[in-house]
Amino acid sequence: MKAHITIKDLAKELGLSPSTISRALKDHPDISPQTKKIVKELAEKLKYRPNLLAQGLRNSKTNTIGVIIPEFIHFFFSTIVSGIEHIAYSKGYNVILCQSAETYEREVTDVKALWNSRVDGMLISISKETTNYNHFQELLNEGLPMVFFDRVTNKLDASQVIVDDYLGAFNAVEFLISKGCKKIVHLAGPKNLEISKNRLKGYKDCLEKYNIKYDDELVIRCPKGTYEESKRFTNIVLNTHNNIDGFFGCNDMAALGAILAVKEKGIKIPDQIKIIGFSDWQLSNLIEPRLSTVSQAGFEMGQAAATILIDEIETDNDKVTHVKKVISTKLIERDST
Repeated sequence: MKAHITIKDLAKELGLSPSTISRALKDHPDISPQTKKIVKELAEKLKYRPNLLAQGLRNSKTNTIGVIIPEFIHFFFSTIVSGIEHIAYSKGYNVILCQSAETYEREVTDVKALWNSRVDGMLISISKETTNYNHFQELLNEGLPMVFFDRVTNKLDASQVIVDDYLGAFNAVEFLISKGCKKIVHLAGPKNLEISKNRLKGYKDCLEKYNIKYDDELVIRCPKGTYEESKRFTNIVLNTHNNIDGFFGCNDMAALGAILAVKEKGIKIPDQIKIIGFSDWQLSNLIEPRLSTVSQAGFEMGQAAATILIDEIETDNDKVTHVKKVISTKLIERDST
């Protein structure tokens, strides 16, 4: 027999999740009496004992929250961090900030580092590479409060703060159509991200509303999200399709790449092709022509995420109710449309 039986051992033996085992041992009301009974009987049989030292360390508050964002350079994420810090500092919490650099491995390392730093909770926007969420689930099983923002997953039982990506995309495409566009390219984000899925759905549904036939060849994936990548793909689609009159970028960098490619071909913006982005980065108002875009209200998102996390930190675990907050977007018209 193992020297120390863990919750994971009990979960494996019974075919249950570690979080169910943990809740059963704590007599959580969501767990049935029958499940509690078999869990406690096995725990007694295998002589399971909670790691009181670890629990003691975790239960000692540090008034520190960890934040993981995909990249510092992204203006949108910098505004979110400003909103987080505004709330955190006003409530007596310090902030440790990490960057996953859009990689899964770095994200896993950051999560472990923050856990070892004994943060009271984490705010996370997942990387483009992330499709496995075990590193988050393990800490949720330990009772660590987590709130996901912008880049979220529905595979974890945790609170979320998102913008209305679907409606923002729908409104952007509808705006292009109102300006006379009939053949609109969507420069889409990575397939695994919920924001990409929701923006693509908004694009599709808007075309359907206005009886414009959906063409899968006009959805161009830009997994890296750089303007160089978008520029290259824009050149390809312009060379292979006629009569394109609109571009909807999954973010402002994708739209910027489209602007550069279109301008280099001598096509006039917005007379011949209209372009709209999503995010409202600072640069969108500085380039020529100035980019129409969908504003995401990053500062408000950061404030909301921090407020929810701190409320969960300061509430008894058994009484926490996870929430999903959706923040409205705003369409901003500039020269590119």
